[in-house]
Amino acid sequence: MKNVLVLGGTGFVGRHTCEKLQRDGWHITVPTRRAARAALVQHLPRVTVIEADVHDPRQLLALMAGQDAVVNLVAILHGSETAFERAHVELPLAIEEACLANGVRRLVHVSALGVALDGPSRYQRSKARGEEVLRAANLDLTVLRPSVIHGMGDRFLNLFAQLQAVAPVVPLACADARFQPVWVEDVAAAIAACLRDNAIGRASIGQTYGCVGPEVFTLRELVQLAGRLGSRERPVIGLPAALGRCQAAVMECLPGEPLMSRDNVDAMAVPNVATGQWPGLDRLGIQAASVHAIAPETLAQRTGHSRLLHWRQQAGR
Repeated sequence: MKNVLVLGGTGFVGRHTCEKLQRDGWHITVPTRRAARAALVQHLPRVTVIEADVHDPRQLLALMAGQDAVVNLVAILHGSETAFERAHVELPLAIEEACLANGVRRLVHVSALGVALDGPSRYQRSKARGEEVLRAANLDLTVLRPSVIHGMGDRFLNLFAQLQAVAPVVPLACADARFQPVWVEDVAAAIAACLRDNAIGRASIGQTYGCVGPEVFTLRELVQLAGRLGSRERPVIGLPAALGRCQAAVMECLPGEPLMSRDNVDAMAVPNVATGQWPGLDRLGIQAASVHAIAPETLAQRTGHSRLLHWRQQAGR
């Protein structure tokens, strides 16, 4: 049995990835700073949850011992320049050093579509620098670049459905921004495919893949779809650029994780769609699912008994 270290394994994509990998027979180690966060993965067969801080190089080095592969899913959407640098650049550098020290060569790194060293947002620039760090290392690296990821429990379509359940209208920054949403199960399947010891898995080494769904939507269209399927469709009012940045600035000041930040607004200046530069999911043997096929089921949790069940699950995390 092979061993894989999944960094970010308690998150949205991580939970689905662990489920796929355990089905492939991997023994999975999932580090987390608080074990309670791992409630949705620790029941899976062959999953071991360890309390650890992956940003501590000594702890990361210890976690890497005995592993055959690493999956890095750690990312943040909001934060300061320092926070982005820590999560997206310093951690990949520490992963590289820990891998080389332990003789671990295989790494699947999940980045994001549209990242670039000269991108308009701190998120995009830091993610691109992290990729550069890992590409310069002597590792068997595969990079996955997904568009916005949707699915059961996401904080994208589900969030817009929640907002429309209570708000009479939706004032929306960057309403015409373009996305090519990809199902979380397809991203998890791509990670699993890259780690398999078969022709596809071996061919994925050294490659970058764009992970996208089959359809392109504007942000306005996605908000409308979320409302129509998940709760109640409300009118969407597209905001001028200056007003959209003001809205994001106000949201940054609210308690908790912001719904949108000015850095998010900057990132949406770049269409989050496939350009043809990188091979897609089909090269990994995956036929990408349509949002229209998946969203009715995943957004149904916002109504009736299923909504209550979802709240209970959230409270138990």
